[in-house]
Amino acid sequence: MLFRTMKRSEDKLSILGFGCMRFPLLGNDPENIDEAEAIRMIRYAIDNGVNYIDTAWPYHNEKSEPLVGRALQDGYRERIFLATKLPTWMIRSREDMDFYLNEQLKKIQTDHVDYYMIHGLTKDRWSRVLDLGVFDFIEKAKADGRIRHIGFSFHDQLRVFKEIVDAYPWNFCQIQYNYMDENYQAGTEGLKYAVSKDLGVIIMEPLRGGHLVRNQPEDVRKIWNESNEKVSPANWGLRWVWNHPEVTLLLSGMSTMEQVEDNIRASEKGVAESLTEKEMEMISRVRDIYRDRMRVPCTNCRYCMPCPAGVNIPECFNRLNMAYMFEDPENAKNTYNIFLRAGGKASACIECGQCESLCPQHISIREHLKETVTLFESDE
Repeated sequence: MLFRTMKRSEDKLSILGFGCMRFPLLGNDPENIDEAEAIRMIRYAIDNGVNYIDTAWPYHNEKSEPLVGRALQDGYRERIFLATKLPTWMIRSREDMDFYLNEQLKKIQTDHVDYYMIHGLTKDRWSRVLDLGVFDFIEKAKADGRIRHIGFSFHDQLRVFKEIVDAYPWNFCQIQYNYMDENYQAGTEGLKYAVSKDLGVIIMEPLRGGHLVRNQPEDVRKIWNESNEKVSPANWGLRWVWNHPEVTLLLSGMSTMEQVEDNIRASEKGVAESLTEKEMEMISRVRDIYRDRMRVPCTNCRYCMPCPAGVNIPECFNRLNMAYMFEDPENAKNTYNIFLRAGGKASACIECGQCESLCPQHISIREHLKETVTLFESDE
């Protein structure tokens, strides 16, 4: 296992972190975790060098944190750095912040969290927790020892990301980043901006929730097979992220022991700036194939925004493209309804046409929004 130093904390963290949101299940119920196997996987990872375990209040319908607490018994808690997150969407008062943190400490059977995050920040969630006194909460929780290092995870536009980075002396941040998402949300510019402000950066979704390894088109498989190094597509995806020296570590939501073993093997070669020009070109060709499968040629430039009716046009098209690029409309529909549950769905479109007059790609936005409604909202 390779390690990188977290800025400001000086902790030596394994470049592979265990994301505890996709445990093996007994059946299809996300609450019904195969506990024995999940604990075996976590402990195997720790025994093989992984020292960063990441969970959160909502994972597995609130069952992840208690399971992690049980997995970290028998001396395992002392061997790792624990991360969990404040559920921002559930916060209604300053007192709620202490309530949820204290409940998390009970669930995980620990007296402190090493890396605590303000979870899933968007512009609206950030404004709300700011108004409710999140800085006072952070300072007091750090002072009394319940949390060691503070950060945030992020799901919004680059300008919002920079605003949050600049608002407080955070220790670290967590962003989505992979070879398909260089310009999505915080993206490469956000990654570099955070590092310029001396923040550590943790990467989530390095394989786009598994999309970069599932249902692979034949032309993608042929490209991977060209390499003399016969490793999994997941291996290449993780190594692309680790190739960036700005990255402290990445999280992998591993669901099987085979995935744990494969990810650990990949981490042995996770040296920054180690991919060859030929390997980078190979990954670029894979990226181009996926982009050719996009339904809408949206570049996320956001000239169409804000929409007078409140439609989040770029996010609607991101989910529509996911359905076609990865041949997985059901998962795209699920994430569409998660990311846009607070508003911005395609069905809010009033067909005013303002967006089309502003789009530099000359996209037939209204027609694609109708398609989005048909695919994702037709049976609601």
